[in-house]
Amino acid sequence: MGDFNLTVILDAIRRSKAGLSRVELAQIVGLSPQTISNISRRLLDQNLIYEAGKEGTGPGKPRTMLRLNPSGFYAIGVHLDPAVTTFVVLDLVGAVVRHSRIKTPAGTDPRGVIDTIAAEIKQLVKDSGVDPARIAGLGVASPGPIDLNEGTVVDPPLLLGWDRVPLRDALAAATGLSTLVDKDVTSAAVAETWAGGPSGAGSFIFMYMGTGIGCGIVLNDEVVRGTSGNAGEIGHIVVDPDGAACDCGLRGCVKSSCIPQVLVAQAVEAGVLDSSLLATDGPAIQDSFAQLCAAASTGDQRAVDIIDNSAVLVARAVSTITNTLDVERVVFGGPFWTCLSERYLDRIPGLVRECSATKKIHEIEVVGTGVGEDVGAIGAACLVLEHTLAPRSQRLLLEG
Repeated sequence: MGDFNLTVILDAIRRSKAGLSRVELAQIVGLSPQTISNISRRLLDQNLIYEAGKEGTGPGKPRTMLRLNPSGFYAIGVHLDPAVTTFVVLDLVGAVVRHSRIKTPAGTDPRGVIDTIAAEIKQLVKDSGVDPARIAGLGVASPGPIDLNEGTVVDPPLLLGWDRVPLRDALAAATGLSTLVDKDVTSAAVAETWAGGPSGAGSFIFMYMGTGIGCGIVLNDEVVRGTSGNAGEIGHIVVDPDGAACDCGLRGCVKSSCIPQVLVAQAVEAGVLDSSLLATDGPAIQDSFAQLCAAASTGDQRAVDIIDNSAVLVARAVSTITNTLDVERVVFGGPFWTCLSERYLDRIPGLVRECSATKKIHEIEVVGTGVGEDVGAIGAACLVLEHTLAPRSQRLLLEG
């Protein structure tokens, strides 16, 4: 109960930008003034909060404000995408202290990639100047499917050779850090709820635009993970019944119609890109896709048509999800989002509005992430903050 109450107070302070006084905390969380005082003292002794001066707006003596101490502890986040792997060090309030980015090593040897990630984490911590003793843990955002309980990666489509790879345990052993693994789309949604500002509140879907396309789900401020931690696998939503055949046996799925690898192939066929740019590994796909987006931005009509058509198809997938879940917002982000953002935000909001089953009741907002390009890695680090700070009912269970 004490641990649960502590996280309730920490979470309340975290959600208030200006901080809270002990009196305000008692009013908000419903604990007695004595309990608030005892827990506040404990948090102050642990350097997780600090007294930020006195404020007073009414009768009575000014109240001492409590705020999170940014250097109270830190979290490491890693986003493993088939094209690029991103690393961040996050402080207690969710600010990025240090970040780095490398191309994901090609090939089919997971052990080599894990060793590279572990070495980069150690260098990142060294460069950040953060006391390693104050690092609460490591969060890893990985392409799905994953086995959330086992911390394993289970044969993602674009990470060849990654079948039942024990990513969590391997990185924990290599770094000495307590490690959590979650899906990339779920981690991005977590990041938006923690650091996205207004775009991360309420009920929304996070459309993750990376080497693949996925969907993170947040309903009433709660991240939805599903039975096995794999909610948001939208690759087999049909968006073009007359489209290309998919490996699932259907035609015109998101996976076979909208992902960057498919758009690059269309650009080669249309003569926008040279055939030498056709590739299957993540970094090469990213480079080719960047060239396609650059061609569209300079007015190549063939490239514009490919991007605009993909926006129509993605909008159909988005509409299927928003109509199913009745959310108020769609948030786009991910490593491939920046070069798509202008044309997608020009076309998709209107298309989603047209197809909305609830358009006579409420609008569906369509926006870009409030977190930025590193949303996956920041989300991975936020997994550690969420695990450490967020009130969870499991803390109330008594162990025999």
